[in-house]
Amino acid sequence: MRRSRTSARPAAARRRTPGARTPAALAVPALVAIAFLLMPLLGILARTTWSDLGTHLTSPGVTEALGLSLLVSFWALGLSLLLGVPLAWLLARVSFPGKAVVRSLVLLPMVLPPTVGGVALLLGFGRRGLLGPWLEDTFGIVLPFHTSGAVVAATFVAMPFLIISLEGTLAGLRPSYEETAASLGASPVRVFATVTLPMVAPGLAAGAALTWARALGEFGATITFAGNLPGTTQTLPLQVYLLLQDSPEAATSVSLLLLVIAMAVLICLRGRWTGAMPAGRTPRPAPAADETEPAGTDSGGPRAVTERQETAAEPHPERWPLHAEVTGFTALTLDAGPGTTIAVVGPNGAGKTTLLRALLGLTPRAHATLRLGDADVTALPPHRRGVAWVPQDGALFPHLNALGNTAYGLRAQRVPRAEARRAAQEWLDRLGVGHLAHRRPAQLSGGQAQRVALARALAARPRLLLLDEPLAALDQTTRAHVRHALRGHLAGFDGVCLIVTHDPVEAVSLAHRVLVLDDGRALQDAPPAEVTRHPRSPWVARMLGRNAWPGTATGDGLALAGGGHLVVADRLPEGARALAVIAPEAVSVHLDKPAGSPRNVWPGTVREITSAGSRLRILITSPHTPDLVAEITPSAALELGLADGVPVWTGIKATEVSLVTL
Repeated sequence: MRRSRTSARPAAARRRTPGARTPAALAVPALVAIAFLLMPLLGILARTTWSDLGTHLTSPGVTEALGLSLLVSFWALGLSLLLGVPLAWLLARVSFPGKAVVRSLVLLPMVLPPTVGGVALLLGFGRRGLLGPWLEDTFGIVLPFHTSGAVVAATFVAMPFLIISLEGTLAGLRPSYEETAASLGASPVRVFATVTLPMVAPGLAAGAALTWARALGEFGATITFAGNLPGTTQTLPLQVYLLLQDSPEAATSVSLLLLVIAMAVLICLRGRWTGAMPAGRTPRPAPAADETEPAGTDSGGPRAVTERQETAAEPHPERWPLHAEVTGFTALTLDAGPGTTIAVVGPNGAGKTTLLRALLGLTPRAHATLRLGDADVTALPPHRRGVAWVPQDGALFPHLNALGNTAYGLRAQRVPRAEARRAAQEWLDRLGVGHLAHRRPAQLSGGQAQRVALARALAARPRLLLLDEPLAALDQTTRAHVRHALRGHLAGFDGVCLIVTHDPVEAVSLAHRVLVLDDGRALQDAPPAEVTRHPRSPWVARMLGRNAWPGTATGDGLALAGGGHLVVADRLPEGARALAVIAPEAVSVHLDKPAGSPRNVWPGTVREITSAGSRLRILITSPHTPDLVAEITPSAALELGLADGVPVWTGIKATEVSLVTL
């Protein structure tokens, strides 16, 4: 019974939603269009002499024309792949003057009348054309009235199908895959062959199939440019044209053959030409969490660090200090010793990812003069810098399993396959995902995928490791496991690691230093404890859960930038810019105006109440000050009767305000 209910679900899902009627004004023309397209096909089926079909298709003239058509179409497909794939990549990935004109040239054969295309080929490649005399005098090549001319004509009209299909697929491919492959040491040619082409294979296959089918059915350009010579240029469509005059029944049979071939190609594509998902095919869902991992497989910690010294994947004892001078949108100087982990924090648009991409050499927005150890790698391309990058989504190559992904960097560095796979398996084991080595990325949960991405970066033996919010997509439990494993492996890393994060726990627990960026400039570069005690950025203070009010020092306190005045115990020179940092637990909340020690008292209104562990965080707005967050116990909130919209009074002692000069 359970099987019956399961199998019935898809059928029910395909039923039309009640009330979702198709308007007759659209349905009637659509049905007419279907009938219009179907009628010629029905005409061929109705007029085919089925009893003579075998005789017609096996006649010498038809078999000779069929063999020539297959020869011409496959040669045209080969030329289209050789020339069209690079052109599609150029149109999809490179901006250059006249790009719109080049794309128009690609589309032109699709809208040009075939006979006009044949005339254009004659005037370009014919014996009296622009290039024809040079081809004949230099190489002895004469294209018109030769099989090679039929190949050229078929390529001219069919290649646009390949270029358009592949260009769309390439444009939809996220560059992070190719950039990650380059950061692992793969040259541009290797990236194109091992990452780009496999990932665009469906679009390439669809374009190739359409190109071949179009070349097989080419008529107008072929007869105009190459002629209609039996055994030389008389392809199957030209044979149909001749048979119509002498044997209409045979022409119908051959037309049916071409129709079947064309329909077979389209059925095999099943929507890939338009980008639609084939019917009945849905992406395989990943497990919801890391519950499939056996207990004890999380190998972060001391044992992982000890094992790291024994692996064959780390043959060099060098250590790699970092010196970087970054200019452009992000401008700063960065120095760090080997084994240092730096957390890069700041609001969106502060230049964090730009900094990482500048160190990789992947962005024109910023330029980095980069020295790793004794080597100046500034002028080197990304794949030769020794800088490994783990983007936020991991960018695992979907056509490779976890083991293949992890071994990719080693193979790009010409490590023998067996040794690379052995080292990759060791790294996967250490990060607790060794038992998933043969799974594809689509079969991994978020935490598992991030561990594989980290193993891939570490296995590549980088001198500099860049992690762009590596744990942002994980749930809290999985994030804690991965953070524990990451902390253990970074403890034994011989280079420098930069981690972009918005999580204060990650910054404090993983980093030796916290680099605070804002508008491309470094506001603070200090140990986590110092940044926690004295944040120099309102954004960082709020990230740490504190109230942060910028202002200008006055005789007895701070004139707030958002309006209002704050009395403080520590005085600054008048006119100095400063940031007032107030812990939420230092804010007292009252129903009536307090009359005691607080020096700063304002009326306000409760706007939001959220849970923060065993306490409640109360957002209070006031016309006299910026928004203020207080933290109190649930029992205190219940006693005060706090709820959204309740008027309250807030109080802050002057001694509870910390000032940070800006």
